[in-house]
Amino acid sequence: MATDLDITHPMEAVETDLGGPPHGGWTARAIAGVVFGGGFLLLIGVVSDLDASRIGYAFIFAIVGISMRVLLGLLGQISLGHQAFVGIGAFMAGFVVTELELDFAMAVPAAALSGAAAALILGAAALRIGGLLLALVTLTFGAVAERTIFLLRQFTGGGSGLPAPRPPWAATDTTYAYVCLAFLVVVLFIDWRFVSTKAGRAVQAVRDSERVAASMGISVVKYKLLAFMLSGFLAGLAGGLLAFNIGTVQAAPFNFFLALEFVLMTVVGGLQYRSGVVVGSMFFALLDRYFGNIYDWFLRQLDKVPGIRGVADFLRDVIADPGLLVPAVGAGLLILTLISFPGGIGQQLRPIVSWFRGGRFDLSLIHADTSARGGGEDVRP
Repeated sequence: MATDLDITHPMEAVETDLGGPPHGGWTARAIAGVVFGGGFLLLIGVVSDLDASRIGYAFIFAIVGISMRVLLGLLGQISLGHQAFVGIGAFMAGFVVTELELDFAMAVPAAALSGAAAALILGAAALRIGGLLLALVTLTFGAVAERTIFLLRQFTGGGSGLPAPRPPWAATDTTYAYVCLAFLVVVLFIDWRFVSTKAGRAVQAVRDSERVAASMGISVVKYKLLAFMLSGFLAGLAGGLLAFNIGTVQAAPFNFFLALEFVLMTVVGGLQYRSGVVVGSMFFALLDRYFGNIYDWFLRQLDKVPGIRGVADFLRDVIADPGLLVPAVGAGLLILTLISFPGGIGQQLRPIVSWFRGGRFDLSLIHADTSARGGGEDVRP
């Protein structure tokens, strides 16, 4: 099966396979890639520390999005308790550096492995169920983690949480944003290679039909657990990075609203498209960080208009916490996505991705059939 970047027309694929020059030449693509990548790296270096911290947070969300894609897109199983894997990874990172007095290089792998272990336990408990029942099981798992595991004083520090100081070489927000970007690149490579392997194809076969996969000699149990573990590993890794991004890990952020945001950003990004999931996840992360500022600015503008000042006061009373509007905004985007672009943001990025792969820049790719059947990788039009 092809990866989500393999979206060229058949004739374009033939031309590239035969070694012919792609449309526009590789030089133009290389220049565009250098300009875009270099500009993005430069942006991280010139923004304020606060904005750099938010960009690093967006990179971490992108890693969570990729971990969600493994379950929702490749395996076709929904998770409403994914914040538990992220939270367990975050607390493990804080525990390793605070209680065990080890460094960042040990804390992040420990966080990833703890997420994989938790996902293995959940996956084993949910082997014979799916759909709504699995959603309820994962939802329950997230609630149990929020109310028990995250409040164990020996592991999480209780209500006060655990400090997670950054290593000296990544003490600034700008430097740490680059660290998070480096981890995101590695995660994208892992996801790309996994989809291309026998294991990745087997996981997708299980998603399409467990009976057919079993008749082909594929161990359904084995590859379900593998997908759960990989998803939990990446989520735990993101949690470990998040711990050092925040500096202090507490239980409050790892709630159901965060789990819902994870699902929304992955579906809006587009389960079939790795690039779409990354963009969608980063968008939701920045929306979460900047929406309060936008909301406050909007209310201040209302205050300047004498006739509708009461509207601003009413909104302040009704919506005291702007962060609660983020899931509502995400739900609205989800509805628009399902109606207009079932393939999400990734579907809208298809002309650009196709061009970078050597095909022509064709806007008709946006409206081509995406076969939105749960996140398949074979998305040729």
